[in-house]
Amino acid sequence: MTDPTPGSIVLYNSLTRRKEQLETLHPDRVGMYVCGPTVYNLAHIGNARPAVIFDVLARLLRLFYSDVTYVRNITDVDDKINAASVETGEKIGVITERFTTAYHQDMAALNIAQPDAEPRVTDHIEQIVNMIESLVEREHAYLAEGHVLFDIKSFPEYGELSGRSTDDMIAGARVEIAPYKRDPMDFVLWKPST
Repeated sequence: MTDPTPGSIVLYNSLTRRKEQLETLHPDRVGMYVCGPTVYNLAHIGNARPAVIFDVLARLLRLFYSDVTYVRNITDVDDKINAASVETGEKIGVITERFTTAYHQDMAALNIAQPDAEPRVTDHIEQIVNMIESLVEREHAYLAEGHVLFDIKSFPEYGELSGRSTDDMIAGARVEIAPYKRDPMDFVLWKPST
């Protein structure tokens, strides 16, 4: 292997559908933000797979770049967490703390390094609300029956990253389409409390 130098990493670009040289905004610095687990139950292989992949990528980036910031979030508010709370009678915070700890233990057992930061959704509710309000103001989101939904028709590029048309996504949908949606592919940004 040659000496690792910035600019010599080639990754698959999901948007262009081809391998491309990684181009960073700064010559020696790269940031990586990835979706972490929703902590309502013990981790399973589906939770471990992305953790392994992103850990390998972060380690690779650290060989090539002197300043790498790896952030993986914890989703600690979700319908599945609420359902677990109702089912067990435990407080949501008790459930999310237990399964966050278990997730960390499981990932450590797989030799997956901790990210540099691990924000929890509940620590950023104000920013989330502000972003949703901004989307509504710019007509990228709308209110319907207490929900706030993203209007996919307001964003012509929607679906490009996945490479799927909205018609294909509707055909493969696994959930019943809510009658209050303007478009079957519109998705919920905020739900009413139950």
